Amino acid sequence: PGGADARGRRARLAAPWIVGGLTGVITAVTTSLDAVDVAAPAKLGIVAVVALLAGVAAWGAQQGNDAEPEPAAAPAAPAQLPPVIAHFTGRDASLAELRRAVASEAGAGSPASPLVVSVHGPAGVGKSALAARFAHEIAEGYPDGQLYFDLRGEGETRVRPEEVLIGFLLVLGVRLTTDPGGLPELQKLWWTHARGRRLLVLLDNARDADQVRALLPPVGGCAVLVTSRRPLYLRNTFDRRLPEFTERHGVELLARLAGEERIRSDPESAARIVELCGRLPLAISICGGRLAARESWTARELAGRLQDQRRRRLDELEVARDIDKSVRASLALSYADCSQTQRRLLRTFGLLDVPDAQAWVAGALLGVSDLEGDDQLEALVDAQLAECSGTDATGRMRYRLHDLVRLYARERSEREDTGAERRAAIERVLDGYRERAEPVAAARWPQDWQRRTGARAGAPEPGYTATEWLSSERLALLALLGQAAGHGMWGLVWRLGRAACSLFHSLRVFWPEWRTVAGLTHTAAERLGDGRSLGIALLERASVEGGQGNVERARGDAYAALDLFTGLRETWWRARALRAVGMSLRDEGNIDEGQRYLIEAIEAFGREGDGWWRARTQRNLAEVRLAQRRYAEARELLEEGLEVFQRNGNRYSEAQTLRALGEVLAAEARSLRASGAHAEAETKYSLAAPVLERAAETFRLRDEQWEEARCLRAAGEVGDPRNGLRELTFVRHAERMLEGLGDTWGVARTRISEGRALGRLGRHAEAAEALGQAVEAFDELGDRWWQARARRTLAEVLLDAGRREQAREPAREALELYRRLGNTAGESRARRVLAHASEPVA
Repeated sequence: PGGADARGRRARLAAPWIVGGLTGVITAVTTSLDAVDVAAPAKLGIVAVVALLAGVAAWGAQQGNDAEPEPAAAPAAPAQLPPVIAHFTGRDASLAELRRAVASEAGAGSPASPLVVSVHGPAGVGKSALAARFAHEIAEGYPDGQLYFDLRGEGETRVRPEEVLIGFLLVLGVRLTTDPGGLPELQKLWWTHARGRRLLVLLDNARDADQVRALLPPVGGCAVLVTSRRPLYLRNTFDRRLPEFTERHGVELLARLAGEERIRSDPESAARIVELCGRLPLAISICGGRLAARESWTARELAGRLQDQRRRRLDELEVARDIDKSVRASLALSYADCSQTQRRLLRTFGLLDVPDAQAWVAGALLGVSDLEGDDQLEALVDAQLAECSGTDATGRMRYRLHDLVRLYARERSEREDTGAERRAAIERVLDGYRERAEPVAAARWPQDWQRRTGARAGAPEPGYTATEWLSSERLALLALLGQAAGHGMWGLVWRLGRAACSLFHSLRVFWPEWRTVAGLTHTAAERLGDGRSLGIALLERASVEGGQGNVERARGDAYAALDLFTGLRETWWRARALRAVGMSLRDEGNIDEGQRYLIEAIEAFGREGDGWWRARTQRNLAEVRLAQRRYAEARELLEEGLEVFQRNGNRYSEAQTLRALGEVLAAEARSLRASGAHAEAETKYSLAAPVLERAAETFRLRDEQWEEARCLRAAGEVGDPRNGLRELTFVRHAERMLEGLGDTWGVARTRISEGRALGRLGRHAEAAEALGQAVEAFDELGDRWWQARARRTLAEVLLDAGRREQAREPAREALELYRRLGNTAGESRARRVLAHASEPVA
């Protein structure tokens, strides 16, 4: 066989020479025949015979033996997928979603186009690692090959589609011996050689849809996985954003790299590291690697190094300048790919301390129109440098920066922008917030603004409610006001703070935030040195302090404002300060002195021709008359005020006055019942409950939760023995509402109402528990008048339960508090309760 093989090889090697020689003979014979006079049929016969002989000789030369020639070896299927990282973790949900997408496509069986799965997200979120992990999982389903290319889409070294296609064709065994031409020609070759194959293509770091579209296989049966920092919006694409890690997954990754025991020994520091890394897998991996390389470091020490909000944290999150080893380098690629305007927007957006913001802020930062700013912001979203945080209560989309992107943006701003440019950008945003806050506040409570400028009272509605706007912007307002104060922008702090306080005051929501803003506004007024501004800020601070039970501070601020406005001859504001002093004295329990200021305020508003404030202050005086049990005078004041509000169409103030009127009617009913006039009491009860429920319904329809809760609490205090359970339901509903609004004083006040409602039902143990909670709450708040009231009510409930000995201590404490307050009416009632508790048990 070996000799036969050798003879075959020699014959095959000789065949070209034999054929060539015979071809030469044919050519020579043909030429000779042309020179000799031979008939044409004869010439054709001679040529045919010679050609036949040549063909036979060539065939014989090829038949070295009987064996078939060895076929060429088929090229191996390409397997180019990158390896899966050893510490891959935390992506079970994302992998499951990708599996469903592939399974769904396989079930649909679409032959017209390949499955395209796109995973996008910010730098360092782990897109490439997830794609590689999933590609390996499904690789067996694509036996004709797995192709991979890093498109390097971010930065100036991005790969052209032509380069990718040439690489794919070569690995599929296509010999490009000549210039294949441009992109269209390469695409046709790619389509030709991909058709009929089941290929898996992984395209990493794509820049945009155009870079990917040219690389897609032509038909179904193939799958394409793409990673990108922005959504690609390709047709027939499963496109998903990869989120940051959860805290649990971040700690798990850290433990895999740094050691389970090391991380488990200090879980709090580990969780802190994860949060400081923004829950980005790249950043967490760098920290894990640092801990692994430095056995002497503890997790607490690394967390401390990361705590620096500026350069230190990005410095710590860098192993090398490669994009897969440095958060800063990875972000730099995205930054370099932005236009100059987009870069400036990113830098200035990073300066703001706000958690997120509406799109108009982008225009303010750049000093351009809202529309143009919106376009530039969306470009940053596409580049995965900014992200949408959701739709707020006004229906507007809000945007934010990832913590590490914010740090990077500030770092670039310090390097590229002047201090004046940074300050100007922040001022434009603050002024934009002021321009939006003032009309919302004026539309909500025009009476608070009418003396500032007449146009304010008729401010147009902005298209959303004040509650919606404040709920959406509350955190941003707090952050910006604090930031502006830190930069000494006192004029803007005062104006924006004034508008925000007006909203907090009129809505009676977000009490801790209201107190913070009132304090900043007061500081700004002091720094400005303007007496009028300081007086307004003092009144606002008095309102929030008084509303939270800090009556002594409220009284001090109200007196200070009164002195300022008296000296400035600001008569309208002086009238408001008189009212504030009267209210603080009333809340403190000094009813006689308080009514004097309220009466003077009513007269002052009358001279100013301000019917609304006069009627409102009359309602406050009516509440004093109610405490004095001068019910007829209270009703007269309220009915007069009610007529003013109804005439002006002010439904809010009308409902407030109805609530006060219902409280007076209920108090009259209780007094009549106590005197034995049961028929007259039932009539008053029947009038009080519907009035209070009508007021509550008015506020419910307006979504005024704080005022609705006050009405429900009052409805629960009517004391009609026929409606005990219904009244308890009202009180408990009010308590839940006030808890939700963060009104700690209101919750404490409502617990007194709950205790009394439970006591009327004979549920004395529950009543004593609720009143004990009220005592503790008012002790913490430092509200002495309500400390006394809560103790006196607790003593009364204990007496009703027959627990006289237990009633004596709260009764004695209430009496002492009333004495210190100079509240003779309260002192007299507490003395009667104590006397009853001190009677010997029969």
